[in-house]
Amino acid sequence: MDFGKYKYELSKKAKEARKRQHQVTVKEVQFRPKTDEHDYQFKVRNILRFLDHKDKVKVTLRFRGREMSHMDFAMQTFERLLEELSSLCKVEQKPKVEGRTVVMVLAPLPEAEKKRVQKAQAKDELENEAPRD
Repeated sequence: MDFGKYKYELSKKAKEARKRQHQVTVKEVQFRPKTDEHDYQFKVRNILRFLDHKDKVKVTLRFRGREMSHMDFAMQTFERLLEELSSLCKVEQKPKVEGRTVVMVLAPLPEAEKKRVQKAQAKDELENEAPRD
């Protein structure tokens, strides 16, 4: 085999590999303990968009002043987020307190696992809707 042809084929394979890869970036979404419902929904839509692009999402809840005494707000917000997004992401880093902020990192689910979770949810919905005699 010709060495030039071999190097050419290697470069073609490398180019194809680069074309198919996706560089994962970390996007950040910030919440506050008193985030209103509309703002919360807006931020959840942004998180969904980031997860659809296969980016990781760093969810930050920042406290100011006396808000630090109400850490339960942070846990309630994170639990609500996880409940809404459980079919699309997994927790890569559990909520962790760092000074005046609580941080959690979410990663998108692989396609196969996402389909499996959605099928299970659809099955549960059908079972709940079925009339019982």
